[in-house]
Amino acid sequence: MKVGLVLEGGGMRGLYTAGVLDAFLDAGIKVDGIVSVSAGALFGVNFLSKQRGRALRYNKRFIKDKNYMSLRSWLLTGNVVNKNFTYYKVPMELDKFDQEAFAKSGVPFYVTVTNVETGLPEYYKIDHVFEQMELLRASSALPVVSKIIEVDGKKYLDGGLSDSIPVDFARSLGFDKLIVILTQPIDYRKKPSSGRVYRLLYKKYPKFVAVALKRYQHYNDTVEKIIQLEHQGQVFAVRPQKSLEIGRLEKNPVKFDEIYGLGLADGEKAVAGLMGYLGNEE
Repeated sequence: MKVGLVLEGGGMRGLYTAGVLDAFLDAGIKVDGIVSVSAGALFGVNFLSKQRGRALRYNKRFIKDKNYMSLRSWLLTGNVVNKNFTYYKVPMELDKFDQEAFAKSGVPFYVTVTNVETGLPEYYKIDHVFEQMELLRASSALPVVSKIIEVDGKKYLDGGLSDSIPVDFARSLGFDKLIVILTQPIDYRKKPSSGRVYRLLYKKYPKFVAVALKRYQHYNDTVEKIIQLEHQGQVFAVRPQKSLEIGRLEKNPVKFDEIYGLGLADGEKAVAGLMGYLGNEE
């Protein structure tokens, strides 16, 4: 039996996901593949490298650094989340990501990006986090506060714009059962956007604008599909009981602890049911 894991994004709401994943690490939960998007990708890699607590640790350590995530970085570089410091210096030098352990896991890890020219989602398998960092960066590149990222001649932004919860792609990979970690409660639904900002800033990319304007509909349809798949026993979902009170670009480390703690607690509560779902009851 092949088990897949799908990780939603959501900026700093992703610390909830980090908590759930650390609870899974503690419980020895194994998966055969991961499909991620945005913050789910950035924090999810630590599950395969088995670096418990790393996502919380480095965010708390560097969030007050003007070179990490700041208005200053946005004004100077076009990216509110600084490229060189946040995506390269931190994981390569200051709080090292364990690429060797990640590769040794042997678990395929996919990230979702949005092609700005076609408006379509694309999915890349990450074999080496450092060498493919631009894809991880692209997956989490929020519009307006991030520059378009070019990889191999293609232009990308946040994968969540075209496929916020990549369940369909995960199912196409042939998993028998899916675990989905969400960062919104079960009753959350997105509302339509006026789209003025997208039309203004991305008028050169009409297909991207069209997809961004329909994002709410695609997101809501996917949430309904996940609920249906849960009822059919094809998906096991872990989600917060209420909306997480934390901003996408939150800078308050106290809230980091709170949201991570909620995820850890929910993950621990979910383990028994998850074991049963996977057929591993003791």
